[in-house]
Amino acid sequence: MCTRFVYRGDDIITGFNFDIDLAVWNHKVRLEKDLFSIGLLRPDGKRHAYHGVNRNGQVGTLLYVHENPAGTYREGENYLSIATLTESFISGRLDYDTALQAVRTKQIVYAPDATMQAMLSDARGRTLLIEPGLGYREEEGPYALITNYSLLAPDSTRPFVVPGDTRYERAAQLLNACDRSFSVSDAFSVLQAVRQEGLWATRVSFVYSQNQHTVYYAENGDFAHIKTHRFSPR
Repeated sequence: MCTRFVYRGDDIITGFNFDIDLAVWNHKVRLEKDLFSIGLLRPDGKRHAYHGVNRNGQVGTLLYVHENPAGTYREGENYLSIATLTESFISGRLDYDTALQAVRTKQIVYAPDATMQAMLSDARGRTLLIEPGLGYREEEGPYALITNYSLLAPDSTRPFVVPGDTRYERAAQLLNACDRSFSVSDAFSVLQAVRQEGLWATRVSFVYSQNQHTVYYAENGDFAHIKTHRFSPR
């Protein structure tokens, strides 16, 4: 269960709540010169950066979604895993235009062992929503927002909506009330309003400010203690 948004105002600001079951996922916040990421330990023994920000202002996140059979993992030159695409984008191996070309020319599929959808954004605020098996969309307007249900084909995941899960509606209401002065503090207010508790609690929350070239983050829902990771300008 995760929440991700991009707000395009006087600053380009992105926010993300990373909600996981610790019995299922082993994670670690990783701080590098050119990268902020949440590294997930995978069966290959490596920590993969499936959620993060690089110094170019590219932000990528994967969010769990119920399986759409058309997005089932397949190998071959015509297929590209959403996990590979997202990690390549976060690392800077792909820029926004290259990622957009990839979703136009290849069939995007799930990872072999996980069903995820993605949101990718760049320093200009361009935002790409990708749902394996369903397609993609460039998001327009003041903000873009996604949780764990399909936006391209809502009926496909509506039967799986958890009773009482109104994260999308609550976040949208808050974002709709904002204007071009939307700030890092405003972003954390949204994330705090939709934070999760219990088994799938919010483990990491981060906000990236393009104007400040800085990632602000909190761990385990402790919004009273915000840490920073600043990229030096190019």
